[in-house]
Amino acid sequence: MAETTAPFEAFLELDIRIGTVLSAERAQTRKSTYRMRIDFGGEIGIKVSCGAYTNYAPEALVGRQVVGIVNFAPRRMGVEVSEVLVLGVEAPGGEGTVFLTVEQNVANGAKIF
Repeated sequence: MAETTAPFEAFLELDIRIGTVLSAERAQTRKSTYRMRIDFGGEIGIKVSCGAYTNYAPEALVGRQVVGIVNFAPRRMGVEVSEVLVLGVEAPGGEGTVFLTVEQNVANGAKIF
């Protein structure tokens, strides 16, 4: 069981959406990270996410649907700015991230509830 609990209302404050990766490339950061441009649909638009996604080849990320929190404040990572937190788990061996995703393609911007 989790050490701390949060009220359900805390979950309701998160805006979690599905988006499709449009592009992925090495980011200009000290650590090995990628910058992804992700389409979250008409309401949210295209956002940038930077993170340790390097267990994927950049071309393998394009077209992939990911789950992201779109209402966190932007976070500076060196000269890069990450606008979205893409959800995932640590890859086996601790090298990179395995993305949470959907089992079927859905509309960009679909809200997680």
